[in-house]
Amino acid sequence: MPDSLNVHSTDLHVVTGPGGGAVATQTIPGGETGFSFTALKPGLYVYHCATPSVASHIANGMYGMILVEPEGGLPPVDREFYLMQGEIYTVQDFGASGYVDFDYEALLDENPEYFVFNGAVGALTTDEFALRANVGETVRIFFGVGGPNFMSSFHIIGEIFDRVYDQASLASTPSSDVQTTIVPPGGAAIVELNVDYPGRYIIVDHALSRLERGLAGFLYVEGEADLNIFNPELAGN
Repeated sequence: MPDSLNVHSTDLHVVTGPGGGAVATQTIPGGETGFSFTALKPGLYVYHCATPSVASHIANGMYGMILVEPEGGLPPVDREFYLMQGEIYTVQDFGASGYVDFDYEALLDENPEYFVFNGAVGALTTDEFALRANVGETVRIFFGVGGPNFMSSFHIIGEIFDRVYDQASLASTPSSDVQTTIVPPGGAAIVELNVDYPGRYIIVDHALSRLERGLAGFLYVEGEADLNIFNPELAGN
């Protein structure tokens, strides 16, 4: 962008080539670069800025994911969602309102003030952005960790992942019946779950102190309750 003050670039983990494209995309303010590539392997791949300080650019939200489906595509599901986990390092304390300053020393010390899904505290807990599904549907979540520093123990409280494509490997047989899956910084996973009971389910990193640092999302499931699956009332009450 002409009004940018910094050089930027892109490292796409899906790219086979120097720097994942970072060498070809070092772009000065007002400049223009580009390259072409062939996606050689299916999977879910992280991308991020690759210009020093790479970690500070990632901590400021410069990351995302690219899905390369296998030939013939993924099996159909009813709902698909995109989630990424990251950290924010600020001079001001957690919960400060208004503009906050980036804390480079806290970044180097790996001491974030916030943990977030999709770039903001409680981003997936509002009515506008919460995940929604109906009883009997299959939900697929594309989950990645931008970081830059912390891995995630991805978990949905009250649900079990029916299938997990570990490390987002679509060439491998998915694991079945998984409670929590580990995803490293710069990594991804694909999880699928059949939602069988209505209610509000909380999406977390099971390093649960991070919940108090902003890391939470909601999955709302609507439909009829099967009391054989879960009965909140004690018998006889």
